[in-house]
Amino acid sequence: MSKTKGRVTLPSETGFLEETKEMMERWGADAIRDSDGTKLSEDLKSLDAKIYTTYFVSRGHNDFSRNHMEETQSLYLMSRHTLAVDTTLRISFMDGYFRQQVMPDYDHDPKIYWEVMDRTLGTVVPVENWEVWTESDEVVLKDIAPYHEYTVSFLVKAIWDPTQMYNHITNNWGDKEHDIPFDVRKKHSNEYIHSYMSQWMKENPRTDVVRFTTFFYHFTLVFNDLGKEKFVDWFGYSASVSVDALEAFAKEKGYRLRPEHIVDKGYYNTAFRVPTKEYLDFIDFQSAYVAKQAKKLVDEVHRHGKEAMMFLGDNWIGTEPYGKYFPEIGLDAVVGSVGGGATLRMISEIPGVKYTEGRFLPYFFPDTFREGNDPTIEAKENWRMARRAIMRKPVDRIGYGGYLSLAYQFPSFVDYIEKVTDEFREIYDNIKGKKPYTGLKVAVLNSWGTLRSWQTHMVAHALWYKQIYSYLGILEALSGDSVEVSFLSFEDVKTNGVPQDVDVLLNAGDAGTAFSGGEEWLDEKLVTTIRRWVYEGGGFIGVGEPSAVHHGGRYFQLADILGVDKELGFSLSTDKYFHTAKEKHFITEGIESPLDFGEGMKNIYALGKDTEILSYHDGQVELSAHDFGKGRGIYIAGLPFNFENARLLHRCMYYAAHKEEELHKLFAENIYVEVHGYPEIGRYALVNNTDSEQKTAVYDEKGRKTMTVLAPQEIRWMEMEKNEE
Repeated sequence: MSKTKGRVTLPSETGFLEETKEMMERWGADAIRDSDGTKLSEDLKSLDAKIYTTYFVSRGHNDFSRNHMEETQSLYLMSRHTLAVDTTLRISFMDGYFRQQVMPDYDHDPKIYWEVMDRTLGTVVPVENWEVWTESDEVVLKDIAPYHEYTVSFLVKAIWDPTQMYNHITNNWGDKEHDIPFDVRKKHSNEYIHSYMSQWMKENPRTDVVRFTTFFYHFTLVFNDLGKEKFVDWFGYSASVSVDALEAFAKEKGYRLRPEHIVDKGYYNTAFRVPTKEYLDFIDFQSAYVAKQAKKLVDEVHRHGKEAMMFLGDNWIGTEPYGKYFPEIGLDAVVGSVGGGATLRMISEIPGVKYTEGRFLPYFFPDTFREGNDPTIEAKENWRMARRAIMRKPVDRIGYGGYLSLAYQFPSFVDYIEKVTDEFREIYDNIKGKKPYTGLKVAVLNSWGTLRSWQTHMVAHALWYKQIYSYLGILEALSGDSVEVSFLSFEDVKTNGVPQDVDVLLNAGDAGTAFSGGEEWLDEKLVTTIRRWVYEGGGFIGVGEPSAVHHGGRYFQLADILGVDKELGFSLSTDKYFHTAKEKHFITEGIESPLDFGEGMKNIYALGKDTEILSYHDGQVELSAHDFGKGRGIYIAGLPFNFENARLLHRCMYYAAHKEEELHKLFAENIYVEVHGYPEIGRYALVNNTDSEQKTAVYDEKGRKTMTVLAPQEIRWMEMEKNEE
């Protein structure tokens, strides 16, 4: 592969000039950046490169913060459930929280802004039945019911930024001063962010790109009393609450938010919760405000002739990149952390910006770049997963973050990234702006719809959790599949029906979650709209507990489409005779390894003999297909990501859409090889997704079959047959 240059951002640090020059040459970097904890010296800023400078809007300004501690940011938190054994009770509501991060807010009347809940009854305890003891941080209850559980929902001040706290602990920053976050809704803070921005721009003339990290409100990240993460929700708005926001919300929306609307029984409105009207209103309210304030800062950057880039993380709350207010900010670019294919697509498809950038892993921090560890292993896995998605919709740039001096100590890692950067540029130069071939269109159906495109089943980017990997694998598989992917909310379907160009609807998740839908499925219009659509020829794929809510003698409300339901123990007296799996079927053809359904799903049974059972194990259906009118329903117990499952989902979609005859077009029989076609340029790429040689039959755009062998990780570009005039 010939050496190329550009589209790569390199982290650097003071005192590392010559090594930075070397790395820029080897990786073809055309931009350098600082990181949290590093600075670029003047000699680095003089290099022939675009200079990114990290800019913290509402943290890292302690000279201001210390003089305005009344303007710190706030959070709503909930105490532990506490049992009453008498008619009185004392609750130490700060127990379990890290006092270096948060402190109780006594500046605002707890009787107005706090809430004590009887969790046994689900009711509010009258304010006359409790008092706050500020000396001991306790709430004392009286005249309450014995053997009920109680909680306190209370406001705290944030006195240490959680990302700086995490980096502080990870990198052993010792006595480094704690960043105190302040709230831009407050008068002095709002004035300060604009005056400081103007002055900072004048003092940093060599900065080309202002990298906002990010704007005002951090995602919900709360630490426990041991200084370890207690609660993390990358989408959480709980840390954007303040008395000023609550009062402004009431004035704008015409009703008051309760603490419970934010605390949400202690779940803090994670993305897994079916969102309430009140919470959706709050997201809308905060997003509108953030966009308005952020635009002022971006306009100031543009006034100085610089570019404005937003980091999709840290203080990104209120900047939902697929939300209706995001384009109003006027950003030039967005950069985000790439945990795999799903997060890559989440970044690369953001509308309304000039370019997007992916920050690849691993981060150059000592937890990974340490003696005895090989960071190349993580880098290879990260690149393989992201590359699948890049072939469908590339980001415009890639880069890394952290301490370059650490990465420099690992020569094999440096060698590997040199190959990665060249390969990225080769892919980008071939396909940027070109629509890839797609055989069909699938719409992911959940409570969030387009607002959280490519963000389903995520807690903190692509981190692994036992309860979600069987679902997150679906998004990962789709991120590199040759299908068009869209996202629909239940409200979209109820209001507008299923879009005409959609071939397959996909609903996946545990019962009661926002991704399965919970009580959304009690809506008659939703159910009948989808039934009609499938009956008239659409395809429906359900994974885990799709359309699940107990109602009308069903658990899966679309059991008639799927041909399966889940036994809850209520129909054990009804015999279930159907359990024989088909030996051969279009869906499982060519998949030789045992199917992996992850955590799977217990007690799924076939409703009748017309359900095609494709996998049956330990007394339950794991994979099935079912005709429904002119359409089809498919059930899958779970789908963690691996290449067998990516192929399984691909075949499921084609079968559900009645497009079996179109499968063998730009297609490889070997599951470890994928084919990506680009009709506009008359080329297609064969991609080996493994570290070993792969032999495969390949079908071109006409469906013609040839045999080929690909080297480990190889991408081979092929020419399509030119159409004769």
